[in-house]
Amino acid sequence: MSRAAVLCGLGAWVPPTVVDNDQLARDLDTSDEWIRTRTGIARRRIAGPGLATSDLAAEAGRRALESARRTAASTGAPGPQVDLVVLATSTPDQPCPATAPQVAHRLGLGTVAAFDVAAVCTGFIYALATAASMIVAGCARSALVIGADTFSTILDPADRTTRAIFGDGAGAVVLRAGEDTEPGALLAFDLHSDGAGHELITVPGGGARERSLRTDNEAAWNRYFTMQGRAVFTEAVVHMSDSVRTVLDRTGWGSAQLDRLVAHQANLRILRAVGGQLDLDERQVVTNLDEVGNTVAASIPLALADAAADGNLRPGHRVALTGFGGGVTWGSAALTWPRLTLAADAPEPEGTRLTEEAAHFTEEGAHFTEEGAHFTERTDRTDDKENLS
Repeated sequence: MSRAAVLCGLGAWVPPTVVDNDQLARDLDTSDEWIRTRTGIARRRIAGPGLATSDLAAEAGRRALESARRTAASTGAPGPQVDLVVLATSTPDQPCPATAPQVAHRLGLGTVAAFDVAAVCTGFIYALATAASMIVAGCARSALVIGADTFSTILDPADRTTRAIFGDGAGAVVLRAGEDTEPGALLAFDLHSDGAGHELITVPGGGARERSLRTDNEAAWNRYFTMQGRAVFTEAVVHMSDSVRTVLDRTGWGSAQLDRLVAHQANLRILRAVGGQLDLDERQVVTNLDEVGNTVAASIPLALADAAADGNLRPGHRVALTGFGGGVTWGSAALTWPRLTLAADAPEPEGTRLTEEAAHFTEEGAHFTEEGAHFTERTDRTDDKENLS
């Protein structure tokens, strides 16, 4: 046996404001059919005035901590004493300081170590690996790992592509020190980046680079999020598929032994293609993006929370997590799913639950292998706006 970080709590939260495709169609040159066909998304949650990333992160964190306490109580064990908070976000409350210390303070965690990780849609995987490594090294006993983003605050209001894809949300897990033979132990990680692709997914303004080139006081310097959809689609499918294979090799699992893949919820086409590349069927691939959209660093823990609440993740399931995001960055993790008790006082907000439509896609979408085998051909014959990421 070896020391390992063990997942022992889970929580998520999305803001109450729902924006469905018909609402977007009233403002933009788009339609419900156009959005569903290209992304699989029906609606998304938006943080309204006065709600920031720290608000979402704190609520998801509170629920994860309560889940950890209840899970421990069910076995007669003491609740974890969190001494580390890692927040994955690309939309911090302000550029400086980090948002994680605010969240830790609001949760009453005292003077624990707390910092942000910025890896865009791979952020949760990076944060999870960082926290797990600190636990294994003995630098922390228990960690709260949160993925939270409010991308609605950095989208061009006139851009139908990005507004159709992104939603706001937060998800969190609690890790504790344990053994690698325990259910919930994080068994393998795989992390990568390639700075040659840093312009594929970016917010050009707001940092030192643009400030060094500007002499005026204009506040809105290229502040909107941009991406190159076709290139992102291809790279996301290739890198996530390869990364999952790596963690499966490290754990000794094959694709046929994998019970659930929880990938970054970019869009339905990417999920289908990754599933196809890994020879997975629809039952093995978790999705909830039809109800919440692409929530960036929050997407993986949100999908975990939905699947756990619906019984789509069960104790003993072999689970792989994978993500791809700006930087570009990508990575994966593997664990055996533990028995968790979710926070009783924090039911899943309406609209975040895994729906039958999302779980089964469509008859066409069920053929993952065929979809994955032809993803490169599709990117060659479609434009950027169809390969939404």
